[in-house]
Amino acid sequence: MKIAIASDHHGVELKQKLTKYLETMNYNVIDCGPNTSEIVDYPDYAFKVGNMIVTKVADYGILICNTGIGMSIAANKVRGVRCARVVSKEDAKMTRRDNDANVIALSAHIDIEKIKEILDIFFNTEFLKLDRYVRRIEEINNDEC
Repeated sequence: MKIAIASDHHGVELKQKLTKYLETMNYNVIDCGPNTSEIVDYPDYAFKVGNMIVTKVADYGILICNTGIGMSIAANKVRGVRCARVVSKEDAKMTRRDNDANVIALSAHIDIEKIKEILDIFFNTEFLKLDRYVRRIEEINNDEC
């Protein structure tokens, strides 16, 4: 599985730690930057990851910023991306199971051990493909600009 990961300046350190963790789990991780804590504009990195998802360069994306909110908003502007800001294991399960999310947005201030658990659930939860869930995703896809 290929995972594209990016952050803003708040999440660089966490991104680097998560990259190492994911590589030990045998995931192919594509680091989309940045690599320093110099102030950057998070939409640039959300769009990079989003475009990797829709062009199928990566299977899933991880975005990290101060709260996860800005990255989520920006990523969802990329047609075909379904990004959820996740703060709990239950969020991770539900966003994959019911919404087939392909990008996860995280706060740089969540404990790394909790994030590891969240990511394990996110990557290992299958989309249920129930008619109502498929129909809702199709509604979203059909109405995207």
